[in-house]
Amino acid sequence: MKLLIDLATQEMRLMDADGTVLRRYRVSTATNGPGECRDSGCTPRGRHRIRARIGGGQPIRAVFVGRRPTGEVWSEALGAAHPSRDWILSRILWLSGLEPGRNRLGKVDSMQRYIYIHGTPDTEPMGVPRSHGCVRMANRDVVELFELVDTDTEVEIR
Repeated sequence: MKLLIDLATQEMRLMDADGTVLRRYRVSTATNGPGECRDSGCTPRGRHRIRARIGGGQPIRAVFVGRRPTGEVWSEALGAAHPSRDWILSRILWLSGLEPGRNRLGKVDSMQRYIYIHGTPDTEPMGVPRSHGCVRMANRDVVELFELVDTDTEVEIR
């Protein structure tokens, strides 16, 4: 399996080893566009792998802070009560760069930047760059994807 994330179209494709597209998802990447530097708020490009899968067994829309479930489940009322939170919901696929100097090590390390594929509030649009660097997905989509991929699945962001 391999994931290909296209920044221009805001689309993710899940492909098998032969390149056959198995699933397509609308995503939302960084408002600040592509970029690899720490604290840039940009989505890093290049080859990555899924370093960790976090949140299996949690309810859909479960809230995570610091990669730990808080016990909360996102709702519009919870969102309204905390309007400035950058919500990480449902599941987390934590990415690690594979290209030293581009997205691995030093100031460009995707893992140290905490770059994830994760769920976002249902009120957030997909297909529009709105994240702080991560790749956001609809909650049902990220739960489905989580069950289809393993750690070490390659992820290419271009």
